[in-house]
Amino acid sequence: MIRYKDKPISDPALIEKMDTAWALSRDTFGNGITFYLPGMFRYNGISGKYPAVSITGDRCSLRCEHCGGSLLKTMPDVSDSGEFLSRCRELKASGCHGVLVSGGCDGMGHLPWRDFAPAIARVKEETGLYVTVHSGLVNHEEARLLKDSGVDQALFDVIGDDETYRAIYHVDFGVLEIERSMEALKEAGLDMVPHVVCGIYYGRIKGEKRALDMISRFRPVQVVIVALMPPSFSEQEKFISPSPLEVADVIADARIMMPDVRIALGCARKRGETAMELLALRAGINRMAIPSDEAIELAERLGLKAGYQRTCCSVSMDVASDNW
Repeated sequence: MIRYKDKPISDPALIEKMDTAWALSRDTFGNGITFYLPGMFRYNGISGKYPAVSITGDRCSLRCEHCGGSLLKTMPDVSDSGEFLSRCRELKASGCHGVLVSGGCDGMGHLPWRDFAPAIARVKEETGLYVTVHSGLVNHEEARLLKDSGVDQALFDVIGDDETYRAIYHVDFGVLEIERSMEALKEAGLDMVPHVVCGIYYGRIKGEKRALDMISRFRPVQVVIVALMPPSFSEQEKFISPSPLEVADVIADARIMMPDVRIALGCARKRGETAMELLALRAGINRMAIPSDEAIELAERLGLKAGYQRTCCSVSMDVASDNW
């Protein structure tokens, strides 16, 4: 019996969907689960080995409603390509597995990859670090540039609703541009890991199912599901948090629509919301970032064999072990 806040879930359709998703996950991937600790977090005094850096510092032209550039302030500023290279050398020397290269977008949703492509290529050649990028929107030339530079994975948000995209991301175009970016990445042969932000429209579910449909057509290896965290800056009263049940429903849909795709519950979610983690396990995820003790215990009770890896949950490289 699936429970939510110590009570059985009362929606029989959701229960059936989650049971189906659980069975599909086990049939395809067996009884494994991997827990992840990204480089930006600490868990019981242990740090991840996959930090993020920003190639634009804290500069972002879009200033999206849910971020406002605040996330960039938590990342080291490597807006000079020489500093980027130096920082990556330091990461390699300190035992890191890889680096997440992020940054703020221009008004059209693009990042300055042309300026950093030679430095990324040198990082790959000199350090061998696994490199993932928050790519932003890309055209075919940019996608090929990232691939040729040695980037291992491109991560990006997939929005399934034009109104949401314009209102939250402050763009004057629709989600067709996201589909075009996925086409460009697919054509370039670059591994893409789409992220779906549950509740991105001020905490309300509005287009997540269409986002999954868009993603499913490109058959990615992995999909990451995250949940809106109401921002700490001004006007946060406009935001609410999506409920764990709503997030579980999206995860179950993702599993049913893409039974052979690894699905993760990512790190971008409300801290302390253990119910979301527990329901995500029952909805058939294969990966979870920064799990609670309760989630680890439930995984064991469900008969899942856990691995632990100190990278982002999107990383395809397997360096998991039996403990952190």
